[in-house]
Amino acid sequence: MQAFEYKVVPAPAKGTKAKGVKSPEARFANSIEILLNEMAAEGWEFQRAELLPSEERSGLTGSTTNWRNVMVFRRAVAADQPAEAPAEDAAAPVPEFRHSEPPLTAAAGDPLAPPEATQVPGPGAAKMQADDGVEELSPVSGMTAALKKRAEQKGDGED
Repeated sequence: MQAFEYKVVPAPAKGTKAKGVKSPEARFANSIEILLNEMAAEGWEFQRAELLPSEERSGLTGSTTNWRNVMVFRRAVAADQPAEAPAEDAAAPVPEFRHSEPPLTAAAGDPLAPPEATQVPGPGAAKMQADDGVEELSPVSGMTAALKKRAEQKGDGED
C-alpha cells in the first residue's frame, strides 16, 4: 500500500494582479492557480478545499469560532525500506523537513489517511455539530428588585 503525506495551507484570500487579468474573479482565480502550480512544482497533488472551524481566544477569557478556508495537498512518500535495500529502489524521494511539522490531521473517515493522523472533527467541529441553532442565554442569578416588586403586588391583589 502506498503511503502519503499531507500538507494543508491557507487558501488565498485576495486576488493577484497579472497582465490581462482584469476582474476580481479572474484575479482570485489567478491566486489559486499560482498556489496550485507552486505546490505541484514541489510534488504536491491538490486534493480538496475545506472550510473548517478554528476556535481562537477572544479578549482575556473568551473564545470565538472563526471559519478558515484551507487547501489540502498530498504526495507519495517512500515506504519503509529494509536497511539492506538500495536507495534507488525508493518510489519517491524522502521529504526533507526544514522545521518541525505540525501534527498530521485528516478528515474523519478518509480512507487514504495514514493511521497516525489525528482525526478531524476536533473539539470545535464537534461543538458545531452538536449545536442545535438555539442562542444560548446566561442563567438569571436570583430575582431582580423589579420582579420582587411585581410578585408582591400580584400577591397583594389576589388575597
